[in-house]
Amino acid sequence: MRRQAYSNLQLTAHSPATLILSVAVAHADTIDSLSVMQGGTELEKTEVLDQHGARLHVVDVGAGPVSVDYRVDHAGAFPEAISEPIDVIRYLRPSRYCESDTLGPIARTEFAGLTGHDLLAGVSSWVGQQLSYVPGSSQPTDGAVNTLLSRRGVCRDYAHLVIAFLRALDVPARLVSVYAPGLSPMDFHAVAEAYVGDQWNVVDATTLAPRKTLMRIATGRDASDTAFLSTRGGAVSLDNMEVSAVADMLPDDDVLEFVRLA
Repeated sequence: MRRQAYSNLQLTAHSPATLILSVAVAHADTIDSLSVMQGGTELEKTEVLDQHGARLHVVDVGAGPVSVDYRVDHAGAFPEAISEPIDVIRYLRPSRYCESDTLGPIARTEFAGLTGHDLLAGVSSWVGQQLSYVPGSSQPTDGAVNTLLSRRGVCRDYAHLVIAFLRALDVPARLVSVYAPGLSPMDFHAVAEAYVGDQWNVVDATTLAPRKTLMRIATGRDASDTAFLSTRGGAVSLDNMEVSAVADMLPDDDVLEFVRLA
């Protein structure tokens, strides 16, 4: 399968600042490029490896407009994500946006008796049916509890609720930011990964894109670990964003099938 992705961020730095970008695919052993331009000059970038092979790019910018442009063109499979024994412990714990301790009673009631494939399918279907996908309906600080109460959100909200339920049922789960060919509306996408059957399996309660086409960007406890942009120092505003991802084929996606994300 050949996959291509593109993202462009138009920013304004209101004073000198440091950008931390998480837009490059993880483990890139392929043709990709990242440029950060300001005032007609390409700025120097430092690549820092995060957990599970995520590639962060750190850039110092001055005050004024900044343009970030990323492109990747890849044929074939990506390398497996880096995993460590601590992961099955780390991703059982409650986190900022995945309050599994609070949602435990609901999880144990709604999904009693389910394990393995059936549990992942059950949680995915329940969240997909209970929530409405409404762009702009959630705030950056909303976690799984607020999502459950409001019954609406976007991809990260769906993923946070899935993760919280699974952790409450003693299934390690984590969030992954991805490029998603077939996604509509197109954007950066977020899905959950659950550790079942001695492997990490993708769970996407939105069912908006085939899981086999996804390209991993970053992996962590929740959205606090996977934001496409964070800053240090001065204030930076996002003026415009464009994301595109395509594949030469869009396979069918059976929610009952275990799918691994490289």
